[in-house]
Amino acid sequence: MAMADVTVLGAGIFGLSVAWACVGRGAKVRVIDPYGPGAGSSGGIVGALAPHVPEQWNDKKAFQLDSLLMAASFWSGVEASSGMSTGYARLGRLQPVTDLAALDLAKARALSAAELWQGQAVWEVLRADTLGDWSPHSPSGWVIRDTLSARLHPRQACAALVVALQAHGADVVNEHRVEGRVIHASGLAGLEAISADLGRSFGNGVKGQAALLAYDACDLPQLFVDTVHVVPHADGTVAVGSTSERDYEDASVTDAQLDQVIARARDAVHALRDVEVIERWAGVRPRARSRAPVLGVHPVYSDHFIANGGFKIGFGMAPKVAEVMADLVLDGIDTIPAGFRPEASL
Repeated sequence: MAMADVTVLGAGIFGLSVAWACVGRGAKVRVIDPYGPGAGSSGGIVGALAPHVPEQWNDKKAFQLDSLLMAASFWSGVEASSGMSTGYARLGRLQPVTDLAALDLAKARALSAAELWQGQAVWEVLRADTLGDWSPHSPSGWVIRDTLSARLHPRQACAALVVALQAHGADVVNEHRVEGRVIHASGLAGLEAISADLGRSFGNGVKGQAALLAYDACDLPQLFVDTVHVVPHADGTVAVGSTSERDYEDASVTDAQLDQVIARARDAVHALRDVEVIERWAGVRPRARSRAPVLGVHPVYSDHFIANGGFKIGFGMAPKVAEVMADLVLDGIDTIPAGFRPEASL
């Protein structure tokens, strides 16, 4: 490839998605990651693209809504260019309602969703006994169903993005000189480097553990029950996760905390009680001090840009993050919410 117009440092979901948006605008793009694509938390297994609750509306929730509504088009474009599956499907989500107070709240949120979700998705409360064997146990007998939640397979999505980028002439390499406009999307390492440069915390890592179970529920909705995500994948597996650990000794080791996650999933979903665990995964997700994605001008290198901090919601936010970063880097158009700017984490 000739000299790059844009260099993206980091081949996680933010870096690859921003690169894809820039390629779509005609830019020559190079992605550099010494560890390879999806080497960090973007190489996980859960892939729950789930919305915030439809209440106390703010810029973060509006941004996420836009991104979730963009996702089908975004990922279908990646699949068309790569010839690979990303595992994306918008199949919704079920959540049990614990008691009558929670039922009243769920019904109020249904009214909010009718207004805030622009008629593009539904949040509704249904009798659990009308939803079949996949529906989780509900103490109240009621279940929340939303049609905005979607799923994808994180590893497949990253792999497809790499092939799609290469098909459009982009480089995805382990090392190269930096050229053109520079976007830092280097996850935890990037947050730690900024913290070191500033002499104070800009963000940190939060460890998560998850597991893959050998059960084919590929056409069924994901579940959120007892703080556990249960996500059926298109490849005939079900992911369950995850923990959130601020303090940890080894980022790559799974332990009894994952055992508890698996046990809670099995208690909630009868179909999973005797199925085999085929993979246990652990990794560290980058969380900015603001807890929101960090987008905009780099806080240390004022002639560079940053896209980082996709803690737990990186894949769901990726389509919109890619759009606003391409707008900023290529066209100088800044539509980034105030809460996402680097100064919110300073």
